[in-house]
Amino acid sequence: MSEPSTIAIDGPAAAGKSTIGHKLAQRLDYLYLDTGVMYRAVTWAALEQNLNISNQKSITALAQRLHIDVLPPTVDDGRQYTVLADGQDITWAIRDAAVEAGVSPVSTYPGVRKALVAQQRRIGAQGKVVMVGRDIGTIVMPDAKLKIYLDASPDERATRRYHELIQRGQQPNYDSVLTNIQSRDKIDSGREVAPLQAADDALVLDTTDLSIDKVLDMIQGLVYDKGRLERL
Repeated sequence: MSEPSTIAIDGPAAAGKSTIGHKLAQRLDYLYLDTGVMYRAVTWAALEQNLNISNQKSITALAQRLHIDVLPPTVDDGRQYTVLADGQDITWAIRDAAVEAGVSPVSTYPGVRKALVAQQRRIGAQGKVVMVGRDIGTIVMPDAKLKIYLDASPDERATRRYHELIQRGQQPNYDSVLTNIQSRDKIDSGREVAPLQAADDALVLDTTDLSIDKVLDMIQGLVYDKGRLERL
Protein backbone atom coordinates (compact mmCIF):
# COMPACT_ATOMS: atom_id res chain seq x y z
CA MET A 1 0.00 0.00 0.00
CA SER A 2 1.29 3.48 -0.91
CA GLU A 3 0.50 6.27 1.55
CA PRO A 4 1.30 9.98 1.31
CA SER A 5 4.93 10.58 2.25
CA THR A 6 4.19 13.65 4.35
CA ILE A 7 0.94 14.44 6.15
CA ALA A 8 0.49 18.08 7.14
CA ILE A 9 -1.77 18.90 10.08
CA ASP A 10 -2.49 22.53 10.92
CA GLY A 11 -4.96 24.35 13.11
CA PRO A 12 -5.39 26.78 15.99
CA ALA A 13 -4.37 26.24 19.60
CA ALA A 14 -6.03 23.29 21.38
CA ALA A 15 -7.69 22.00 18.21
CA GLY A 16 -6.25 18.54 18.88
CA LYS A 17 -3.32 18.69 16.45
CA SER A 18 -0.73 17.19 18.81
CA THR A 19 -2.97 14.38 20.08
CA ILE A 20 -4.24 13.46 16.64
CA GLY A 21 -0.85 13.86 14.99
CA HIS A 22 0.93 11.63 17.49
CA LYS A 23 -1.70 8.90 17.45
CA LEU A 24 -1.91 8.96 13.65
CA ALA A 25 1.88 8.64 13.39
CA GLN A 26 1.73 5.64 15.72
CA ARG A 27 -0.94 3.98 13.59
CA LEU A 28 1.01 4.52 10.38
CA ASP A 29 4.50 3.98 11.83
CA TYR A 30 5.47 7.49 10.74
CA LEU A 31 7.68 10.03 12.50
CA TYR A 32 5.64 12.50 14.54
CA LEU A 33 7.04 16.03 14.24
CA ASP A 34 5.48 18.85 16.24
CA THR A 35 7.30 21.81 14.68
CA GLY A 36 6.79 23.82 17.87
CA VAL A 37 9.58 21.81 19.52
CA MET A 38 12.08 23.35 17.11
CA TYR A 39 11.25 26.86 18.32
CA ARG A 40 11.61 25.57 21.85
CA ALA A 41 15.02 24.16 20.93
CA VAL A 42 16.21 27.57 19.75
CA THR A 43 14.84 29.16 22.92
CA TRP A 44 16.59 26.57 25.09
CA ALA A 45 19.89 27.13 23.28
CA ALA A 46 19.54 30.90 23.68
CA LEU A 47 19.02 30.55 27.42
CA GLU A 48 21.96 28.14 27.68
CA GLN A 49 24.17 30.71 25.95
CA ASN A 50 22.79 33.59 28.03
CA LEU A 51 21.47 35.37 24.96
CA ASN A 52 18.83 38.05 25.34
CA ILE A 53 15.57 36.61 24.03
CA SER A 54 14.49 40.09 22.90
CA ASN A 55 17.59 40.48 20.72
CA GLN A 56 16.15 39.35 17.40
CA LYS A 57 19.46 39.56 15.56
CA SER A 58 21.36 37.26 17.94
CA ILE A 59 18.47 34.78 18.23
CA THR A 60 18.16 34.63 14.44
CA ALA A 61 21.90 34.00 14.09
CA LEU A 62 21.59 31.20 16.64
CA ALA A 63 18.70 29.59 14.73
CA GLN A 64 20.76 29.71 11.55
CA ARG A 65 23.68 27.77 13.04
CA LEU A 66 21.84 25.39 15.39
CA HIS A 67 21.31 21.91 13.90
CA ILE A 68 18.06 20.39 15.15
CA ASP A 69 16.92 16.83 14.63
CA VAL A 70 13.63 15.23 15.61
CA LEU A 71 13.71 11.45 15.76
CA PRO A 72 11.43 8.63 16.89
CA PRO A 73 11.72 8.06 20.68
CA THR A 74 15.22 6.84 21.57
CA VAL A 75 14.45 6.38 25.28
CA ASP A 76 11.44 4.65 26.82
CA ASP A 77 10.54 7.44 29.24
CA GLY A 78 7.17 8.55 27.94
CA ARG A 79 8.49 10.87 25.23
CA GLN A 80 6.72 11.15 21.88
CA TYR A 81 9.95 11.89 20.01
CA THR A 82 13.59 12.71 20.66
CA VAL A 83 14.80 16.25 20.05
CA LEU A 84 18.51 16.83 19.44
CA ALA A 85 20.26 20.21 19.33
CA ASP A 86 23.74 19.88 17.83
CA GLY A 87 23.57 16.22 18.87
CA GLN A 88 22.49 16.84 22.47
CA ASP A 89 19.26 15.26 23.70
CA ILE A 90 17.09 18.14 24.94
CA THR A 91 13.70 16.41 24.71
CA TRP A 92 12.69 17.19 28.27
CA ALA A 93 14.83 20.31 28.74
CA ILE A 94 12.69 22.22 26.24
CA ARG A 95 9.69 21.75 28.54
CA ASP A 96 11.33 23.86 31.24
CA ALA A 97 9.32 26.85 32.52
CA ALA A 98 11.98 29.30 31.32
CA VAL A 99 11.70 27.92 27.79
CA GLU A 100 7.91 28.11 28.01
CA ALA A 101 8.16 31.77 28.95
CA GLY A 102 10.57 32.66 26.15
CA VAL A 103 9.39 30.68 23.16
CA SER A 104 6.51 32.96 22.12
CA PRO A 105 8.63 35.95 21.00
CA VAL A 106 11.26 33.65 19.46
CA SER A 107 8.61 32.07 17.23
CA THR A 108 7.64 35.47 15.80
CA TYR A 109 11.08 36.40 14.47
CA PRO A 110 11.03 36.14 10.63
CA GLY A 111 14.68 35.05 10.45
CA VAL A 112 14.11 32.29 13.00
CA ARG A 113 11.05 31.04 11.14
CA LYS A 114 12.96 31.02 7.84
CA ALA A 115 15.85 29.05 9.36
CA LEU A 116 13.56 26.51 11.01
CA VAL A 117 11.35 26.06 7.96
CA ALA A 118 14.48 24.95 6.10
CA GLN A 119 15.20 22.38 8.82
CA GLN A 120 11.58 21.21 8.88
CA ARG A 121 11.70 20.68 5.12
CA ARG A 122 14.93 18.72 5.51
CA ILE A 123 13.21 16.34 7.93
CA GLY A 124 10.03 16.21 5.86
CA ALA A 125 12.01 15.26 2.76
CA GLN A 126 12.98 12.01 4.49
CA GLY A 127 9.38 10.86 4.10
CA LYS A 128 6.86 9.11 6.35
CA VAL A 129 6.29 12.14 8.55
CA VAL A 130 3.18 13.49 10.25
CA MET A 131 4.09 17.16 10.62
CA VAL A 132 2.03 19.32 12.93
CA GLY A 133 1.98 23.10 13.27
CA ARG A 134 0.26 26.26 12.11
CA ASP A 135 1.82 26.78 8.67
CA ILE A 136 2.75 23.30 7.47
CA GLY A 137 0.35 23.02 4.55
CA THR A 138 0.76 26.64 3.49
CA ILE A 139 4.48 27.37 4.03
CA VAL A 140 6.59 24.45 5.27
CA MET A 141 5.35 21.58 3.10
CA PRO A 142 3.08 23.11 0.45
CA ASP A 143 3.55 20.01 -1.72
CA ALA A 144 2.38 17.60 0.99
CA LYS A 145 0.05 15.05 -0.60
CA LEU A 146 -2.40 15.16 2.30
CA LYS A 147 -3.22 18.32 4.25
CA ILE A 148 -5.57 18.42 7.21
CA TYR A 149 -6.77 21.54 9.02
CA LEU A 150 -8.24 20.71 12.42
CA ASP A 151 -10.56 23.22 14.02
CA ALA A 152 -13.09 23.42 16.85
CA SER A 153 -15.10 26.16 18.49
CA PRO A 154 -13.21 28.45 20.90
CA ASP A 155 -15.37 27.21 23.79
CA GLU A 156 -14.58 23.57 23.01
CA ARG A 157 -10.86 24.26 22.63
CA ALA A 158 -10.83 26.19 25.90
CA THR A 159 -12.59 23.28 27.63
CA ARG A 160 -9.99 20.83 26.30
CA ARG A 161 -7.10 23.03 27.41
CA TYR A 162 -8.77 23.58 30.80
CA HIS A 163 -9.00 19.83 31.47
CA GLU A 164 -5.48 19.31 30.16
CA LEU A 165 -4.15 21.82 32.68
CA ILE A 166 -6.09 20.15 35.50
CA GLN A 167 -4.54 16.81 34.57
CA ARG A 168 -1.14 18.45 34.91
CA GLY A 169 -1.96 19.36 38.50
CA GLN A 170 -2.72 23.03 37.84
CA GLN A 171 -5.78 24.99 38.94
CA PRO A 172 -6.77 27.01 35.88
CA ASN A 173 -9.57 29.54 35.56
CA TYR A 174 -11.79 28.67 32.60
CA ASP A 175 -12.47 32.27 31.60
CA SER A 176 -8.74 33.00 31.57
CA VAL A 177 -8.08 29.92 29.45
CA LEU A 178 -10.78 30.99 26.97
CA THR A 179 -9.37 34.52 26.81
CA ASN A 180 -5.89 33.12 26.14
CA ILE A 181 -7.22 30.89 23.35
CA GLN A 182 -9.00 33.83 21.71
CA SER A 183 -5.92 36.02 22.05
CA ARG A 184 -3.68 33.34 20.53
CA ASP A 185 -6.11 32.94 17.62
CA LYS A 186 -5.96 36.68 16.92
CA ILE A 187 -2.15 36.73 17.04
CA ASP A 188 -1.69 33.59 14.94
CA SER A 189 -4.10 34.59 12.18
CA GLY A 190 -3.08 38.25 12.15
CA ARG A 191 0.70 37.97 12.04
CA GLU A 192 2.51 39.13 8.91
CA VAL A 193 4.78 36.08 8.64
CA ALA A 194 3.02 32.76 7.93
CA PRO A 195 -0.43 33.63 9.34
CA LEU A 196 -2.60 30.77 10.51
CA GLN A 197 -4.92 29.68 7.72
CA ALA A 198 -6.04 26.51 6.00
CA ALA A 199 -4.26 25.67 2.76
CA ASP A 200 -6.50 25.90 -0.29
CA ASP A 201 -6.23 22.13 -0.80
CA ALA A 202 -6.55 21.16 2.87
CA LEU A 203 -9.46 19.19 4.24
CA VAL A 204 -10.97 21.20 7.09
CA LEU A 205 -12.29 19.05 9.94
CA ASP A 206 -14.39 20.60 12.70
CA THR A 207 -13.69 18.36 15.69
CA THR A 208 -16.01 20.17 18.13
CA ASP A 209 -18.39 17.22 18.45
CA LEU A 210 -16.03 14.43 17.39
CA SER A 211 -14.10 11.98 19.55
CA ILE A 212 -10.37 11.46 19.08
CA ASP A 213 -10.96 7.98 17.66
CA LYS A 214 -13.54 9.29 15.20
CA VAL A 215 -11.16 11.95 13.90
CA LEU A 216 -8.35 9.40 13.65
CA ASP A 217 -10.53 6.98 11.70
CA MET A 218 -11.57 9.74 9.30
CA ILE A 219 -7.99 10.84 8.63
CA GLN A 220 -6.70 7.29 8.33
CA GLY A 221 -9.40 6.64 5.74
CA LEU A 222 -8.18 9.69 3.82
CA VAL A 223 -4.60 8.43 4.00
CA TYR A 224 -5.53 5.13 2.41
CA ASP A 225 -7.82 6.77 -0.15
CA LYS A 226 -4.98 9.13 -1.09
CA GLY A 227 -2.64 6.19 -1.48
CA ARG A 228 -5.05 4.49 -3.84
CA LEU A 229 -5.55 7.65 -5.89
CA GLU A 230 -1.80 8.12 -6.32
CA ARG A 231 -1.51 4.66 -7.86
CA LEU A 232 -4.23 5.27 -10.49
